[in-house]
Amino acid sequence: MDLAARLQQGTKSEPDDMTDSRDQIDRLRGKWRYTGRERPDFALAPGPGQESVWEYPRPPRLQQDSRIIEVISEGVIIAKTGAAYRIVETASPPTFYLPPQDVRLELLEPAASGSVCEWKGKARYFSIRLRGRLLRHAAWCYPEPFHGFEAIAEYVSFYPSMLECYVDGERARPQPGGFYGGWVTADVIGPFKGEPGTEWW
Repeated sequence: MDLAARLQQGTKSEPDDMTDSRDQIDRLRGKWRYTGRERPDFALAPGPGQESVWEYPRPPRLQQDSRIIEVISEGVIIAKTGAAYRIVETASPPTFYLPPQDVRLELLEPAASGSVCEWKGKARYFSIRLRGRLLRHAAWCYPEPFHGFEAIAEYVSFYPSMLECYVDGERARPQPGGFYGGWVTADVIGPFKGEPGTEWW
């Protein structure tokens, strides 16, 4: 069963904040304080081979990434690809999106919740059932992303706070705060959005 079919199995209800109102989206886009044009004084300076998340753009940029991306839990490979996309956005570590053909979709169960990103569109969430255990809201995708992000339609991203997520063998640490799904690796430097008081970084 493909991802679109699995989404059809999920609930059609969406939370109140799910909206595609152009005015509301434009207001959200206008609230961000930083846009990647220059590093603020509190940003850490990148070392050799590192990227500063404060030099990532806003609006975010979609990039192809040929590194080996793996998602594992309890020794089971849930996803593995060398054809991921990553999204880079000011103040956040990258999020990685994996093509559905490289994801064990039979392990994913559509969850009732969703969210909206003013850049990427409406996200739908998945729980992962593995060996009798349910990891709730451990993954998400954008079935019909906004213009500019069509390439990641139905691609799946995973929370490194809930799963073992690897970039070329390096295990990623989760972005602070619990809501955002960025993957922190040694080649990115912050500080990172997610802690209290950083909502509009």
